[in-house]
Amino acid sequence: MTAYKSIAEGDFKSDTVTTPTPSMLQAMLTATHGDDVYMEDETTNKLQDRVAKMTGKEAALFVVSGTMGNQICLRTHLQQPPYTILCDYRAHVYTHEAGGLATLSQAMVIPVHPKNKVYLTAEDVASNLILGDDIHTAPTKVISLENTLGGTIMPIEEIAKICEIARKHDIKMHLDGARIWNASAETGIPLEEYGKYFDSVSLCISKGLGAPVGTVIVGEADFIKKANWFRKQVGGGIRQAGLLAAAADVAITENFPGKLKETHMVTKKLAAELESEFGITFQIPVQTNFIFLDLEAASIDSEVLVSEGKRLGITIAGARIAIHYQITPSSIEKLKLAIRNSIQISKEIKSEKKINESCSMSSSSYGLYGRISSNFDE
Repeated sequence: MTAYKSIAEGDFKSDTVTTPTPSMLQAMLTATHGDDVYMEDETTNKLQDRVAKMTGKEAALFVVSGTMGNQICLRTHLQQPPYTILCDYRAHVYTHEAGGLATLSQAMVIPVHPKNKVYLTAEDVASNLILGDDIHTAPTKVISLENTLGGTIMPIEEIAKICEIARKHDIKMHLDGARIWNASAETGIPLEEYGKYFDSVSLCISKGLGAPVGTVIVGEADFIKKANWFRKQVGGGIRQAGLLAAAADVAITENFPGKLKETHMVTKKLAAELESEFGITFQIPVQTNFIFLDLEAASIDSEVLVSEGKRLGITIAGARIAIHYQITPSSIEKLKLAIRNSIQISKEIKSEKKINESCSMSSSSYGLYGRISSNFDE
């Protein structure tokens, strides 16, 4: 998928492992060196203006990570406890940001299980809101959605319905758009169209796009002004941020939407081959750049799969397979071989040692992100 040889070419644990290209590194050499805490860096300001324009927002702020972006946005929306944030029970803001909602925002969370098992619907949201002035409760003040989530795309029609509910009750809308780039590339829906339904969006540039560091959060000017205050508070004020912003700008130019669309095609082709050649099924639909193998259905021991990958010189994190644009065709073939071998080895282990399948063969569901089979959470 790329002529650039990266150390991540055989790493399937996450798209966060993408590495900066020579053109990104070259851009860093020519970046401006202004102090971004004083908003004096030209390269950083240009990146922020670019992403704000792409998403149809007034202003933007460069931060070092997706976690920081989400947590700052949610903290900025919340004024005075008690309050709750409603989100999918698998949402990164809830499960994988070190308890930030409790620590930084003093917020309760309403984790909702979507009835369709893929994405939240307006019905899911409406039936779980906390409204009114009952002093025993903490009213819902923010609805936080994630798109993509586990590689699946939330339909924009459903987002619009949820937004309508939020506006009716004066509830803020936040989007964890760490991979909204993937959703936009796959559907052809512009970022601006997605952005109009949200009061804030966090867009990660260091995942599939391949920048070494960085996320951009967007919103109205007053919102970003306040968010900058919280960025400083949590130690996120970068001085010569232009070095990182320059690489992020190149990552967007080079890889969105083309490289992401190519990655999705590779992912879907691989999923089809795994299904046809090995009878593999998947925990959730394969729509962009993630495959969640149903290891239990395939009777594959997760530890065997990880070990086989290591033996073949690739990195596999159990049930979750992440495809990014620096993965090579030869690595894809090694992955398929690892799965083929793991099926056979797992059968032999089961037969010879009579291992309890419920313990050793279980898949790590998307909601757990690999906590059963690995420690790779991003």
